[in-house]
Amino acid sequence: MEVSKKLINSVASCADDSLAGLVACNPGLQLLRGHRVVLRSDLAAIRGRVALLSGGGSGHEPAHAGYIGQGMLTGVVAGAVFTSPAVGSILAAVRAVTQAGAAGTLLIVKNYTGDRLNFGLALERARAEGADVRMVVVGDDSAFAAPKKAGRRGLCGTILVHKVAGALAEAGASLNEIFEKVSAVTKAMGTLGLSLSPCSVPGSKPTFQLAEDEMELGLGIHGEAGVRRMKLLPADEAVETMVAHMTDPSNASRLPLGPGSSVVLVVNNLGGLSCLELGIVAGSAVRCLERRGVRIARALVGSFMTALEMAGVSLTLLLVDEELVRLIDAKTTAMAWPNLAAAPATSQRQELPAPKEGPGTVQHQATTGPGTARVQLVLGRVCSALLSMEEKLNELDRAAGDGDCGHTHARAARAIQEWLRAGPPPAAPAQLLSALADLLLEKMGGSSGVLYGLFLTAAAQPLLDRSDLPAWADAMDAGIQAMQKYGGAAPGDRTMLDSLFAAAQALHALRSPGAKLLPVLSTAVQRAEAAAEATRSMEAGAGRASYISSAQLLQPDPGAVAAAGVLRALLEGLQG
Repeated sequence: MEVSKKLINSVASCADDSLAGLVACNPGLQLLRGHRVVLRSDLAAIRGRVALLSGGGSGHEPAHAGYIGQGMLTGVVAGAVFTSPAVGSILAAVRAVTQAGAAGTLLIVKNYTGDRLNFGLALERARAEGADVRMVVVGDDSAFAAPKKAGRRGLCGTILVHKVAGALAEAGASLNEIFEKVSAVTKAMGTLGLSLSPCSVPGSKPTFQLAEDEMELGLGIHGEAGVRRMKLLPADEAVETMVAHMTDPSNASRLPLGPGSSVVLVVNNLGGLSCLELGIVAGSAVRCLERRGVRIARALVGSFMTALEMAGVSLTLLLVDEELVRLIDAKTTAMAWPNLAAAPATSQRQELPAPKEGPGTVQHQATTGPGTARVQLVLGRVCSALLSMEEKLNELDRAAGDGDCGHTHARAARAIQEWLRAGPPPAAPAQLLSALADLLLEKMGGSSGVLYGLFLTAAAQPLLDRSDLPAWADAMDAGIQAMQKYGGAAPGDRTMLDSLFAAAQALHALRSPGAKLLPVLSTAVQRAEAAAEATRSMEAGAGRASYISSAQLLQPDPGAVAAAGVLRALLEGLQG
């Protein structure tokens, strides 16, 4: 299976080059210096109105930057291809709109673990700085009859949330009013995808394979597996199958659609379907709904939220009343709705300077001491372990994700090595963990980077004024609690949390009088490794792997294996 050809400059620059081209051709957009953030160029116009920020991984164009404009989004934060955006960039976007005079900010987030984590942490940090921020999570996927703990995935219906929220914000609605209205909208819609081909992340192999006579029903916008693989059907039959699945009474994520219902229909090209086929599918959808007595108040046909070059289509249905239709019809200058500006193209767009840090920003001051050499030794051992595990973790991840778990952890290891070369790390435990949290949030990427960042940020708190052995047990518990709060996973869900939770249970022995660190830590490592191996037989309850059939998950979870490897390296570093 060969790597698919892409017309790009480099794999690493894909997201930045795409946004630069978009901004160069659209005077209504501007980049935020130092961040992968695009904002309206007329930010002064949002003073006194609620700002709307969205975003996510690149590769879904025209989502998300195509929906920036008057009457829709104020700005978006982009990640690398199929990767959640950085917490720091999300926070910078919130600061930018807050400092522009916005009357609160609403974050519109698709229901994926990484997006929830990154936007959630940015929200908490922004609130700590005094910003008025709320977050709505869109889960419009109607594929799974019994959704897992991770919930319904966020798909193309998200653009309708952008539109409704944008119309309300433009009309001067308050943050709470917009939040309540769009929260109701998210519960009144459903989306289902159908694909004839896989997609491939630049520089990687296709995410899956379909035979010449096969199609897949209910897949996600990152190439995640669907709910059923079928023989190729004519368009009319394929659409009938999709609508029947979306409205099946036995489907817990179904849309209650009956005669007399009024809907907005979105026929969305997943990226590689020809416009000829898209028109055929649109006609099939209209006829299918009409046969059911459904009134199609509005129909949108085009490429709204894609999955790179996937040859497929998704149908979104939103139940509407007259008020919602008016909000859908409200004027917007967002080009992907579409609205194109008649203006010269230039690469010399003025950039908005990065906003100043808010008053709540934590400053980390390096303090060295006798423990600095030991910290360097232990961190060096951890980095070596992660680099040696890179290909093993990638191989484990290919079964349930996009095969980059090893790359992600190796990126963290190299960032820590570079940080250590730049100067001695802090010796004080709280400062050390906080500094590592900031480093991983900035450099590691992926859900793992945010999970480790959350863990380390929370773990630092019990160590602020004490460093006895019980404090380290408290730190472990605090870190795990933070990961569960925002990640949504629990022990037994086949994630990195399984390893960490097993270790934490063993570390409770540190609270006993006379406890010795190394024997307790040795037991904790053994239990973490056993827990990682035990994920081999678990059914995934959270993260992307939760959308994969348990019969296909024959290897241990890569995140759990990586976490156990980090703990083993910590032990060996302390012993050495």
